[in-house]
Amino acid sequence: MISDRDRSLDVFRGATVALMILVNNPGSWSHLYAPLAHASWHGWTLTDLVFPFFLFAVGNALALTMSLEKTIDARRFWSKWLRRTSIIFCIGLFLNAAPFVAWTPSGSLEVRNLDTLRIMGVLQRIALCWAVAALVIRAGGVRAAWIASIVLLVVYWLACLAFAQGPDPYSLEGFFGTTLDRNILGPAHLYKGEGVPFDPEGLASTLPAIAQVLLGYIAGHWMLTNKTSSSLVTTLIGAAALLTAAGLLLGTSMPINKKLWTSTYVLLTSGLALAVLALLVEIIERRRQISRPLETGWRACEAFGRNALFIFALSGLVPRMLSLIRFEDGSNEDGTLTYINLLSFIHREFFARLADDPRFGSLLYAITTLLAYWAIAAFMQRHNWYIKV
Repeated sequence: MISDRDRSLDVFRGATVALMILVNNPGSWSHLYAPLAHASWHGWTLTDLVFPFFLFAVGNALALTMSLEKTIDARRFWSKWLRRTSIIFCIGLFLNAAPFVAWTPSGSLEVRNLDTLRIMGVLQRIALCWAVAALVIRAGGVRAAWIASIVLLVVYWLACLAFAQGPDPYSLEGFFGTTLDRNILGPAHLYKGEGVPFDPEGLASTLPAIAQVLLGYIAGHWMLTNKTSSSLVTTLIGAAALLTAAGLLLGTSMPINKKLWTSTYVLLTSGLALAVLALLVEIIERRRQISRPLETGWRACEAFGRNALFIFALSGLVPRMLSLIRFEDGSNEDGTLTYINLLSFIHREFFARLADDPRFGSLLYAITTLLAYWAIAAFMQRHNWYIKV
């Protein structure tokens, strides 16, 4: 039987997945409300909380599983560790390669060139962070997690200063991780969203992300070992306030930056994640005294949380595959045909027409997409289908 506080971890993880799906599937990337767009560089928005919250939730999940992992022999542990790490990382690579073919200007489908395949990504970072965190926890439990978290955040900060490639260590080109990724992974295999080869899920910035998972583990372990404590929520709020304040105060020296995953960003987002967890524990513990819509909401989040990785991967694969379906959509001045893919067509012909503000139409499309994936998650939960890796 899952306790309420175990369930609050599922709800937290599920709510994070739901928000990830919402922000990753707008009707148009050109029409976003400010909170649903990433900060251009320094600073943060609601959207910038999503990925660190998920990594924090990965740490929470480790608190649920590592107590069992410690009882198995080394051979079984390493087998499970290698299998899980490899599967999650390879799913990320699979999504980067999907849909494997692309339309050419001449109108034919051509196999994508894997010479430019991006190596890193969201799932790849999750795999690496989980892998290192699991080793730290198995080796020394909570104490090792505390020490490793502090060391990783401090060492990363010092590395940013010591190996800066210019006067500003927190600029795109000045950040030492940019050079590291180009030398190790190769410019062709990096993200190009900033206009140059730079990966926001690169190797160097994965170090503080590991600390985020470890902090999530510490919080989850504290929750699970203090189930009867009446001061648990107060303790969580106090820790949340300390971490958030530390992130904001130290942010004057090391900017809060998601794309560099700065140490201050880890402190801030871990603090905010703790605050949300404390709120969820309070709500779920008192669920008989709250309104039915609120109870329905956290149960919907729980459905996402039970199959978090599967639903997230599915939400990344489906749009890539559907993008291959396209229609003729007029012609250019030179007479060449133009095309529109299925999802863009649906957004333009239906959702964009529902509101004068294009941002609202884009949001309605994202909400509808989210509801579709919730239906899948709820169906799986109703039939006790839980996909584990």
